[in-house]
Amino acid sequence: MVILIAILISLIYPSSFNWVLDEFMGVNLINILLGLIIFAMGTTLKLDNFLNVFKSPKEILIGVSIQYFIMPLISFALATLFSLDLGLTVGLILVGTVPGGTASDLITFLAKGDLALSVSLTAVSTLISPILTPIITLLLIGSTISFSPVDMFISIFQIVIIPIAMGLFLNYRFPKFCEKLNDFLPALSSIVIATIVAGVIGANKEAIISSSLIIIVVIILQYSLGTLLGFVLAYLSGVNTKQMITIAIEIAFQNSGLSTSLAKTHFPDLTLATVPGALYSVWQNFAGSILAYIFTRYFNNDV
Repeated sequence: MVILIAILISLIYPSSFNWVLDEFMGVNLINILLGLIIFAMGTTLKLDNFLNVFKSPKEILIGVSIQYFIMPLISFALATLFSLDLGLTVGLILVGTVPGGTASDLITFLAKGDLALSVSLTAVSTLISPILTPIITLLLIGSTISFSPVDMFISIFQIVIIPIAMGLFLNYRFPKFCEKLNDFLPALSSIVIATIVAGVIGANKEAIISSSLIIIVVIILQYSLGTLLGFVLAYLSGVNTKQMITIAIEIAFQNSGLSTSLAKTHFPDLTLATVPGALYSVWQNFAGSILAYIFTRYFNNDV
């Protein structure tokens, strides 16, 4: 609801969120806002969430492999199939190559999936994103447009790893404080994401309207195919029903805020590159409740 209100305001008054795309002391404000969300995520994590890779190596390996193999390929295939503009192509690829988003944990809980696995998958995929996201992005679009994967690595490290480490440390030293803080973090994260989305949509209002049908169809397909293939491949891997549901949700829910931030930082001349991440954020939050209902209603989650 917060995101929809912010989008409505940005469409009526496009300049109201322009400040989101500005810089503060030489740093993109989007990066600062996203770092705040990642920090909030870090305060909800414990070291066990990362060590779970040794306790459930099969499920973690399956989830992370699908995350960084299937989603990028889906993105590339859709961009090619629909002959997207270069900016939209770059943005769509980035949506596919970033790690899973924290919203997947809430949807997994609502869908009665394996919440512990979901949290660990998000944590692990985020931890390795500074390496895999630049490499996979380079492989997919490196021949089309020039960018520095090393600079992208540094950006992700600054935006993701440092805030997570700070959040983990705070949770380790002051667990009771973080437990109280967590009551407010979902609302804070929603407001920050809504602000980022509104800023991107407001700045690109005319371009989005002119190409809205195509990019919206592509975003819906990207999300749907990610969910479907995640579930099917998890099923073929022999995991149980709860874990299949969890992996499917984890694959579909991307850290779209990070993709928008990377697009703004590393492809500043391609203004439309920020659009797919913003639209994906809107869609995945809207479709998440539907997905949770489908899994709860039509699948046996007691396995």
